[in-house]
Amino acid sequence: MRDLDTAFDGESLITPDSIANEVFSSSSPIDQRALEEARAEMALHLRVAEQQFQQETPVGLIMQRLLGGLHVLRNRIAPKIWEQLIPLAQNHDIARHFHADPFTRWSFEKPRGYSGDAGLLDFIYGHPSVQPALDAASPMGKEVHGFTSQSPACVAVRERRDLLAQYVDDVASSRGGEAEILTIAAGHLREAAMSQALKNGTIKRWVALDQDPLSVGAVASEYAGTAVEAVDGSVRTVLMRPQALGKFDFVYAAGLYDYLADEVAIKLSQRCLQMLKPHGTFLFANFADDIADDGYMETFMNWALLLRSEEDMWRIMRATTEGLDVDCSIRFGANRNIVYGIIRKLS
Repeated sequence: MRDLDTAFDGESLITPDSIANEVFSSSSPIDQRALEEARAEMALHLRVAEQQFQQETPVGLIMQRLLGGLHVLRNRIAPKIWEQLIPLAQNHDIARHFHADPFTRWSFEKPRGYSGDAGLLDFIYGHPSVQPALDAASPMGKEVHGFTSQSPACVAVRERRDLLAQYVDDVASSRGGEAEILTIAAGHLREAAMSQALKNGTIKRWVALDQDPLSVGAVASEYAGTAVEAVDGSVRTVLMRPQALGKFDFVYAAGLYDYLADEVAIKLSQRCLQMLKPHGTFLFANFADDIADDGYMETFMNWALLLRSEEDMWRIMRATTEGLDVDCSIRFGANRNIVYGIIRKLS
């Protein structure tokens, strides 16, 4: 995403290459000695894990040690050096053990062509749609999934779904049955199943916007006859034609900002504020910058994210709201793996 034309193109938002360009971008030359030392350390982590598999060490212990080592290594070395190490892990023989887990394999292979798709999130949610894949997994795959599905990042994503449903219900309660909601990059909108307001019919309109036709079709089918409207559209839709969607009491983007460079994140946030009714709320979420799963996600899952600190979130909100009458706040999830930026219009 080197210019706004590319970054605004919904079809190229979350490809592995575009994210890698942002996550690992640097003009600094690679220190060859540091690279060789990092390669040696990565090789050692992989060799120890391989030996433990051969010794039939409990899978959870193997993964706990390996994920911890990858996390420490990733956060100690330069991003450009870490980028060079990723293929070493992906091409190592032990990758077959991790890819026996349907969740890890789905992320690595990207059957829908991009990272973090709705099918992947369904593995995290334990949705019934993924049960056949889990049932068909090998004993090794089931053991690996038992660990990955309970990782801190997955726990945080499930909490995020529940928090979003609560926000929707709170807004619906305050609007007396007239609440209008917009979800950007809605995926399968699994939080809707947790919403009591939707069940009770106290939401006037809930627009679920997504660029993936499979996700749009799934939402349209599951929520036919309810207040939910499944709409085919991307970030580009919001940036270029926000008036086509209308005005809302609550706008949120929960799994999108992990893939957006600051410039696009700010522009999108500004558009979202423009779509709010008086006293409306905009929420965006991001994986925090010190998640323990980052090394495993970027290697064996081929899932790179733009992780953000609390200050990164404030920087986006300050640039978004300059001169506006708003209230801004930050909150973390219970295990601090996901950080939330919340902007409320005061008039």
